[in-house]
Amino acid sequence: MAETTARERVFDIHHLEKKFGENTVLRDINFTADKGEVVCIIGASGSGKSTLLRCINLLTEPTSGEILYHGRNIQDGSVPLSKYRAKVGMVFQQFNLFNNMTVLQNCVIGQMKVLKKNRADAEKSAKDFLERVGMLQYQEAKPKQLSGGQKQRVAIARALAMEPEVLLFDEPTSALDPEMVGEVLRVMRGLATTGLTMLVVTHEMAFARDVSHRVCFMENGVIAEDDTPEVIFTNPKNERTRAFLSRVLGN
Repeated sequence: MAETTARERVFDIHHLEKKFGENTVLRDINFTADKGEVVCIIGASGSGKSTLLRCINLLTEPTSGEILYHGRNIQDGSVPLSKYRAKVGMVFQQFNLFNNMTVLQNCVIGQMKVLKKNRADAEKSAKDFLERVGMLQYQEAKPKQLSGGQKQRVAIARALAMEPEVLLFDEPTSALDPEMVGEVLRVMRGLATTGLTMLVVTHEMAFARDVSHRVCFMENGVIAEDDTPEVIFTNPKNERTRAFLSRVLGN
């Protein structure tokens, strides 16, 4: 598990709720994340994990509650959305790369449009991050020429090139073939040692156990348990957490 030190608060989420029509997907979520913290969010499909991440990034508008980013309410318009999303990046399950652009262009365009970098600086940064994730040699390839694991590594490089403070990972390995999962998890394990704040929705229990500072177990739209990996995986206090891990881990 990553080392724990005194940290600055990045997110304070109070009484967050999300409804889709009559269906309540998130119920009274209270959640914090500190600078440099790696928080894994686990739970069965449909428990609200991805909706929580999408609300944090305002890709989905919360029904009620508040999301404070460094003490500022991101829903009141005081923080420009494009600047906020540059600081709070997201890596999606389905990669979301631009298929008509090369790998390098995918990693350059956001820097130029949002960060207002010139092309030379944007390309230098993009190449640095592509090299970090082991994809620099594919800079001229189009996404259709890449495997799923390679696409996801490019997506991570693209997010990092935006100089984020926080990266949200929405089940980044669940669309991958099993043999490709390891290459993406290796990149994420490396990122977890850099001081980047990471909120990770994942089904990869070994990653959650070994890499995170905290693990949140969600069920039926609530955070049923939020504790250290040691507690969650060896002595969970909540019966629902125990039942879920018993099903997933087979013991």
